[in-house]
Amino acid sequence: MADSSAARPAAPSGRAAPAAPEAVVQLIVFRLGDEDYGIRIEQVKEVTITPEVVRMPKTPPFIKGIANLRGDIIAIVDLEERFQLRPAGRPVPDFSYTLAVEAPDYTLGLMVREVPRPVTLPVSLIEPAPEFVQDSGQRDKYLEGIAKLPDGGVIIVLDMPKLLTPAEIMRLPGRADEAASKSTKAAPDTAAASQKP
Repeated sequence: MADSSAARPAAPSGRAAPAAPEAVVQLIVFRLGDEDYGIRIEQVKEVTITPEVVRMPKTPPFIKGIANLRGDIIAIVDLEERFQLRPAGRPVPDFSYTLAVEAPDYTLGLMVREVPRPVTLPVSLIEPAPEFVQDSGQRDKYLEGIAKLPDGGVIIVLDMPKLLTPAEIMRLPGRADEAASKSTKAAPDTAAASQKP
């Protein structure tokens, strides 16, 4: 039997390297109002059925309360209410899903009506969001961009660390107590440092 490798032409020595594969982004996509929104998958810790939520006083209306998620107490945020996207007359669902998402110094539960789904897209499909679609009242813009899909649809990509303003973050249940605790701990250390020769 003839050696099949002998029949193959030798690769030319000066051939260019194959093109690098196009960079992709993985999103967790969910509906708010009647539109698709997405968050980068690396910012999502888990997706679960919304646990029992306990209301907390002195919090913004879009913070539904706190929930115990596998031993962690997290604030549950209704993004439809946060962005005023719930159509008039549509009630808050009795049954919902929660995305536990992580910012650098806090974790939030984002409540959504339908099962979120993973979507992988080329990064080139995500374009910067036009200024006019951003919340003009918020200093830090919370949209990373808009993904234009081949079928003509769009996914609005959220920038998770900018979903809440610094003032809103401080009003999250437990955040004010945590900040006060940190400043109390820092004070003795500062005093001790000033007494060193």
